[in-house]
Amino acid sequence: MADPAHTHVPEETAEDALSPGFVRSVVDAVDRADAAQARELVLPLRPADLAELFELLRNEEREVLVGMLGSDLNPEVLSELDESVRDHVIELLDPKDIAAALTEMDSDDAVYLLEDMDEAEQRLILDQLPASERAALEQSLDYPDYSAGRLMQRELVAVPPYWDIGQTIDYLREAKELPDEFYEIFVVDAAYKPCGTVPLSRLMRTKRPVKISDIMEAEQTLIPVGMDQEEVALQFSKYDLISAAVVDEAGRLVGVITVDDIVEVISEEAAEDIRLLAGVGEEAISDTVFQTSRSRVPWLLVNLVTAVIAASVIALFDGTIEQMVALAVLMPIVASMGGNAGTQTMTVTVRALATRDLVPFNASRTILREFWVGIVNGCVFALLLGVLVALIFGNEWLGLVFASAMMINLVVASLTGILVPLGLDKVGADPAVSSAVFVTTMTDVVGFFSFLGLAALVLFY
Repeated sequence: MADPAHTHVPEETAEDALSPGFVRSVVDAVDRADAAQARELVLPLRPADLAELFELLRNEEREVLVGMLGSDLNPEVLSELDESVRDHVIELLDPKDIAAALTEMDSDDAVYLLEDMDEAEQRLILDQLPASERAALEQSLDYPDYSAGRLMQRELVAVPPYWDIGQTIDYLREAKELPDEFYEIFVVDAAYKPCGTVPLSRLMRTKRPVKISDIMEAEQTLIPVGMDQEEVALQFSKYDLISAAVVDEAGRLVGVITVDDIVEVISEEAAEDIRLLAGVGEEAISDTVFQTSRSRVPWLLVNLVTAVIAASVIALFDGTIEQMVALAVLMPIVASMGGNAGTQTMTVTVRALATRDLVPFNASRTILREFWVGIVNGCVFALLLGVLVALIFGNEWLGLVFASAMMINLVVASLTGILVPLGLDKVGADPAVSSAVFVTTMTDVVGFFSFLGLAALVLFY
């Protein structure tokens, strides 16, 4: 075993490869139209790093750099690019170059490249591919968006159970149409239905005369071709999968999904939930000013409506506020604390729904837990802030009103934070999209109404 103290560490990490100084050097070479210098800097980059570099550049710089790289642009870069940047780079390439790039990609990467193009663009590129490859890609594109059929790659290794280890190894050495990387071999029957798997490590450690059926694992996780990619990710997480067979409606093996694809799905789904909770939508850092503004305006309009609702509650107590200015100072604190508490519960709930940790079986128990969390937090902050308000403003009744309103709003926030996502999920709506609007509105309205209402009752009547 190698000594950890003497383990070789690469001199240049991925972070160093795209350091600010390096990026500035590339931009300077592009600005000077120094193609030789730009190529010398960029061509050694790995595809993922080059894709990240493209995303950092302005459109005009990206156009020049793509022209400088020409046919030396690694096709794998296209599958690593963010959607908006990928579309821009594709516009700069000749359809023949794109078709040539597709032939060098795994089928899942090729589908990713084609799926967001309009039908005319797809047809222009697909018509330049060999018939067999074109048919396979067309079939993959027929599957629903975000399904296992779109995510899978068709290149896999499948053998019958009656082969021995020697035959299988010889096949792996001689066959041309095999994936570049794979982790297990699928065992199929005469109807091409999966009946087991053999990890590659076990295959290589077994003697040649042994039958595949003697070492295969009959138990496996099969992914229906129409399964949503988020559900596929849950299956990989639940069963610690490295790869999984994808089967069609008849149960025949049609593809394989590997863990590297699932890592991307998990990242995409998590990023989508974060954006939706913030009311941002499908926005990327590379989007233009117009695209970004168009994505945000609808949610700002929704928030404007909720703000008007909260303001109308305040307007009901304008006379009360005029009699004691301290109320205007304190009421945003009640609403803000409730909003933050509700957001905490809502975020945890939305994620638990996405990962299937929160299901009907444990929903009531979780709701009760959040209720008691609201009680505990309400008591803590009601006591702490109620005493401070009484001391600062010299009015113990104002402190009592503030503490009571804080208690009420934190309990309501905890319940709203879990009940709203659960309700939306129950009716088939995405909790990540709409929960924040409802929770924020509820905590603002309850916070203002409870504080100002109690103040009107206790302090002035």
